[in-house]
Amino acid sequence: MILATDLDGTFLGGSAQHREHLYRTIRENDDFRLIFVTGRGVESVLPLLSDPVIPRPDYIICDVGATVLDGHTLRPVQPIQNNIELKWPGKRAVMDALKNVKGIRMQAVPQQRRCSFYFDDERIKNEISRLEATMGCDIILSAGKYLDVLPSSVNKGSTLQHLVNLLQVPQHEVLVAGDTLNDLSLYGRGFRGVVVGKAEEALAEAASLLDDVYISETAGAGGILEALDYFEPFRPFYKEMPDVVTSGKESSQLVMLYHRFPFETVEENGKKVRRSPKSPNGILPTLTNFFKTGRPGLWIAWQESQEDQETAENFYIDPSVYPNLQASPVMLQKEDINIFYKLFSKEAFWPAIFSFIEKVQFNHTHWEHYLKVNRIFAEKAAAEAEPNAMVWIHDYNLWMVPGYLRQMRPDLKIGFFHHTAFPAANTFNIIPWRSEIIHSLMQCDYVSFHIPRYVENFVDVVKSLMPVKITEEVSTAPRFLTYSCAMGTGVMTREIDTGRRKVRLGANPVGVHVDYIRELTEKPATQEMIAQLRKPTTGKKTILSIERLDYVKGPLEKLRAFHQFLEEHPNLHGKVELINICTPPASGMKIYEQVQQEMEQLIGKINGQYSTMDWVPIHFFFRSFSFEEVLAYYAVADVAWITPLRDGLNLVAKEYVAVQGQNPDSAGVLVLSEFAGASVELPNAVLTNPYDNVSMINSLLEAISMNRAERQIRMKRLYQIISHYNIEFWADEFMHELSGFGQEAVLPEDEEMMIAE
Repeated sequence: MILATDLDGTFLGGSAQHREHLYRTIRENDDFRLIFVTGRGVESVLPLLSDPVIPRPDYIICDVGATVLDGHTLRPVQPIQNNIELKWPGKRAVMDALKNVKGIRMQAVPQQRRCSFYFDDERIKNEISRLEATMGCDIILSAGKYLDVLPSSVNKGSTLQHLVNLLQVPQHEVLVAGDTLNDLSLYGRGFRGVVVGKAEEALAEAASLLDDVYISETAGAGGILEALDYFEPFRPFYKEMPDVVTSGKESSQLVMLYHRFPFETVEENGKKVRRSPKSPNGILPTLTNFFKTGRPGLWIAWQESQEDQETAENFYIDPSVYPNLQASPVMLQKEDINIFYKLFSKEAFWPAIFSFIEKVQFNHTHWEHYLKVNRIFAEKAAAEAEPNAMVWIHDYNLWMVPGYLRQMRPDLKIGFFHHTAFPAANTFNIIPWRSEIIHSLMQCDYVSFHIPRYVENFVDVVKSLMPVKITEEVSTAPRFLTYSCAMGTGVMTREIDTGRRKVRLGANPVGVHVDYIRELTEKPATQEMIAQLRKPTTGKKTILSIERLDYVKGPLEKLRAFHQFLEEHPNLHGKVELINICTPPASGMKIYEQVQQEMEQLIGKINGQYSTMDWVPIHFFFRSFSFEEVLAYYAVADVAWITPLRDGLNLVAKEYVAVQGQNPDSAGVLVLSEFAGASVELPNAVLTNPYDNVSMINSLLEAISMNRAERQIRMKRLYQIISHYNIEFWADEFMHELSGFGQEAVLPEDEEMMIAE
């Protein structure tokens, strides 16, 4: 069958339950063809086409019948479109003919081959015949306020009739649906018809006189469902409404979707055992803390399958600590993981996210693979989540999960956190699948980013793809810097409304595990490492750089700036040294090999040019260090030189502060890139522009020459901030937002004093 339906008030109208049921009915029936028949212009229809909840139409008739397109290719349907075009005199001719008509004004909406106006003078009705003859066009009035000028004999019904004839579909297999008078032309053409509830009274009266028209009392999509049951030929497509999950019955279950489990599997004595992960950032242990109280939970992550293993049973992660937390593996072949995680995500999304568009590589076959993996994650969550459960999805690897999940489980409360940056619209929109990604994210209840700037970037992207209203904004001060750094903004959007759903937005920067860092730093073994590292650095200013090998971190730019620093300040030779610790990327990441080679060549050049028998300007380590070793380097460093070209946040900067701030006698200085997200949180860091060597050199000089009292007060203020906004604060704040309560950030007393000063 074919459903040819108006949009506003009809297909998009009615209760959420009725819409969900109708849309699912269409998606689950391969023999169900859908045609949008609307007064909207093409550009106003486009946002609907990427909405994962709304079925994509096979054909689109828009502009009140003046435009007809293939719903999948968006190409005009010929020869119908050409025949319409020949009847249209052009906008200018219409405007000239109407220039002396009082009481009409142009609608500010996209429109082609038609001119749409508002009218507020009933006398216009007396002029219709004369105006139609003058222009050679038809005029349609509707809803007591709309006036549409169309090509002669062109309307929704006539264009649908031509399309149905072209498709060679019998008229009795077509159901038309509408709710306003400009839908009247759809009826009386041999199609079955339904006028949905709450329709314009004039349409109901006129259509009731026609054959094969059902007048429904249920609004919108519910009226269409009634018609499927009313007309015998369409009953095979009708299904009873499923039992609706009662919204009042909240679930305490929390479902995590992450790219890894909160444990590592290792082999000991021939047996596989699970251990806590070596990663020091504290995110995984903090997230598992939600389950220590016995809260029911699922942790869904991918796991490499062995010997064509397609499924794996859920298992309890550690019943003694997390009584009701189960791991739910998504089994992927090694090749699947390589394409999904190491190739496509890193080659297509990673460079775009961080604005390195020259490094972007788009592979449409890999995109289909990405969709497949995301759908598997969504199906897993949909099958295992309790009614009304909360779902927390992590990072860009799973961008498409919310869209799939909302289709399957509209009852779920869905939150999404971006662990990376989020770029400006003119960068993000180079992604060929931008619309699909954004429409998926718009199925969330709460979408969160590290800092307000990323929120505003996201809103700009959304506004470039669909009409939205900003329904709530907040000031970003005093928690975040506003206009004093590159990533600042004074106002942040908190809620947007698409007309179909509202989405809450927020900035929740990840913190560090301050207590854990203190515990490790105070260990005798760590203290011994600190003492040993101090010996060779005595009498020199130690500059520390720690980063993963990645062009985003700006390792080459930093080395070039340091080279220039040494050239311009020979008096500091032998008095400063750069400890450059570069962690290798995950195996198989070939995209970074060139960066490593250039780094090694440049370091060799600098050391070869300036080294003496008792001084080497750069100590380069290209290997992974234990977290205790890293903490020891933090402790002895006079300056942490953290200068990524782009960075979602940068936890290294916060870890450095966490170590230095523990010791009242510490006087380390944090030099931080303006383009690291953490820069807007840490006002007492020395900010620098990594794209400008002068800025890099001057900020380094400022840090080296700063007097001890200023260094200590800066570090004290930074430590107050990172101690309050720690990893636990981040997780709790996000969960409060997802729960729908919203948590006001409470500043520590010392920070309030600092702001007042």
